[in-house]
Amino acid sequence: MAFKAIFIAHAPDADVQKHHHLIDTGKYRLYTYVVRSQAEALKVCRELHEKEKIDSVLLCPGFTHKDVAEIFAALGNNVAVCVSRGDGPSGKITAPVLQREFFGK
Repeated sequence: MAFKAIFIAHAPDADVQKHHHLIDTGKYRLYTYVVRSQAEALKVCRELHEKEKIDSVLLCPGFTHKDVAEIFAALGNNVAVCVSRGDGPSGKITAPVLQREFFGK
């Protein structure tokens, strides 16, 4: 039986039906999804947890505390929900690129 995790990231041009992948080592199954919205993230989490009994959800830094809480509540107390957060210097490096690519600024 493998440890099963989902990594979810946001992108404004994501197509959840197209932008997903599975890496399976035998002992670790990592599902990756790029979603447009919190609603899509919740749907992916619920469906994959029901189908695969996910152990952990890993979220990109774009998820707010409220988003994280909603995902945790949707999955119950048996699934870890973790958020990737960078340090200050890393945020300064990625912020201009994200602003340009995601928001046209």
